[in-house]
Amino acid sequence: MGWAIALHGGAGVPKNLPPERRKPREEGLRRALEVGVSALKSHASALDAVELVVRELENNPHFNAGKGSVLNSNGSVEMEACIMDGNTKNCGAVSGLSTVVNPVSLARLVMEKTPHIYLGFAGAEAFAREQGVETVDPSHFITKENIERLNHAKDANRVQLDYTPPSQATNEKDTGVPEGDKLGTVGCVAVDSHGNLATATSTGGLVNKMIGRIGDTPIIGAGTYANSFCAISATGVGEEIIRCTVARDVAALMEYTNLSLKDAADQVVKGASEGTTGLVGVSAGGEITMPFNTIGMFRACATEDGVPEVAIWPSL
Repeated sequence: MGWAIALHGGAGVPKNLPPERRKPREEGLRRALEVGVSALKSHASALDAVELVVRELENNPHFNAGKGSVLNSNGSVEMEACIMDGNTKNCGAVSGLSTVVNPVSLARLVMEKTPHIYLGFAGAEAFAREQGVETVDPSHFITKENIERLNHAKDANRVQLDYTPPSQATNEKDTGVPEGDKLGTVGCVAVDSHGNLATATSTGGLVNKMIGRIGDTPIIGAGTYANSFCAISATGVGEEIIRCTVARDVAALMEYTNLSLKDAADQVVKGASEGTTGLVGVSAGGEITMPFNTIGMFRACATEDGVPEVAIWPSL
């Protein structure tokens, strides 16, 4: 059996996304995919591959994770991440980070160096210092683009996934998040040549979110999950993904009803509110799926015997 990998850079991409905002993200996905493919070709584990890919995306300011994390209502970042090994179901998660350069790597340290699964805020920051991971002044994450996003959200009196001009932030659904330019959360799933599965997800959350808000990304079974059947990383409206336990439901449908990965993922995404949910998934057999019920989703994938793919909107 060969390896396979899939990644995402956020869901909801509108058809009129300007080229200056689209092209850097497409290129970022290609670079991240190359990182993952190179790792798997070199016989790295699936767990190592997904961490490397998400680190690459965290270091890219064009995505809502790491360097590009959006700002909360106080004008600061509260980043979160999660990583999970499908072979052992070991996992680690972090929330409320304001100084850690690569939250996904801190999540892995929580998994491997503590008796716990989830650390948040001051405790997570203290653990980062103890472990000697790279940290920076919080101002490192305050970019011109993210200040602009926050100002637009405040002007529109909205909590948003990403940049949405006030004039467009009028079609609000039950989720409380307006339609528009929904970009951001990054994630990766992989199966290595030994059949081991892994997933990792990282995000800055919602623009103008309340201080202390936690989304789906670090919640095992909601935005991130892996077992011996599949690995899933979700993106979209965190509150909806939590309510629908998106990632775990895909795995459960495969395990208990013998659905294929594609059929299970399609059923779960269809069951979520329209315009809120996307995911990437890979099965132990190397099947890949990348469904979404939003306008578009930044995504990429590759298999050992296939052609790499980078896409945004639905395939014709």
